[in-house]
Amino acid sequence: MTEAHVFALGLALACLAGVRAYFTVFGVGLAGLMGWVELPSALAVTTSPWVLGTAGALALVEFSADKIPGVDSGWDLLQTLARVPAGAFLAAATLSDDGQLGAGALTLGAGAALATHLVKSGTRAMINASPEPMSNWTASAGEDAAAVGAMALVFTHPFIALGVLLGMLALIALVVFVVARWLFRRAAALRLPAGAKPA
Repeated sequence: MTEAHVFALGLALACLAGVRAYFTVFGVGLAGLMGWVELPSALAVTTSPWVLGTAGALALVEFSADKIPGVDSGWDLLQTLARVPAGAFLAAATLSDDGQLGAGALTLGAGAALATHLVKSGTRAMINASPEPMSNWTASAGEDAAAVGAMALVFTHPFIALGVLLGMLALIALVVFVVARWLFRRAAALRLPAGAKPA
């Protein structure tokens, strides 16, 4: 891999961790354990049975919690403590040649994970304000699909994986913005006196 590919890989893993940290760690560890990819030395810890088991179990918990309106926002708030450090570690470990985690790479990973985490948690908070519960399931399923698709591509085509993940998050944010705008306008129209026209 070229330096650009390695950089994109580290950034893609950090962005993915901001959406699904446990699934990302589990996917990286499984890929390394099965010999599908050769992991950098600093990522070898993810192949540990303890890490794989814990990450896999927590990924299943997250899959369920993310589908319940209200619970998902509480989970997102709590997961700030996991997603940002996980993104920092994954990016720095990927970009490390000697197993040492550089401060610049840690900062880059933390920033990327925080950015995608804020998009995810912010859009989900807006969705929870909507009276329509299917929106929550649709957004969660979209995030699941993006995470699985990005993980499938991340080691072979990191640029595409990064694009898939960011594109899906941008699409979800755009849909939520349009729906929220429509709901606010409708609520404002309902509050107007009879015969009055909205501005």
